[in-house]
Order: sequence, then structure tokens, then C-alpha cells
Amino acid sequence: MKVNENSTLAEIVADSLAEEILHKHGVPCVTCPYAAQEMNTLTIGQVSKIYELNLPAILKDLNK
Repeated sequence: MKVNENSTLAEIVADSLAEEILHKHGVPCVTCPYAAQEMNTLTIGQVSKIYELNLPAILKDLNK
């Protein structure tokens, strides 16, 4: 699956390597209980905007 800004966190973390990449880029608390409630609705684009993260760099690493 190619990850884009509309990919949900649930879709992304289905790949076992993705969580490490998200942590590397400063995506906070991917596995905390609060995030677990929103994993199916929050997109990586939304999270990047909220936390002012570098979305192109995140997408590049996730799609390697």
C-alpha cells in the first residue's frame, strides 16, 4: 500500500515497521489509549498538521 496524506494511522501501523518510522519523525503517542480511539479516523496529514511535522519526509520514509 502506498501511504499518502489521507492514509489513516490504523492503515499505516498495520505495517510492523511503520511505528518505528513514525516515532523517528516525532509522531507522538501512536500506541497510547487516546490515539487508539482515533486510529481509524485520524490521517497522517491531520496529525502532521496538528503537530507541525514534516509530512513529505514522513511519507517518503513510510513508502520506502
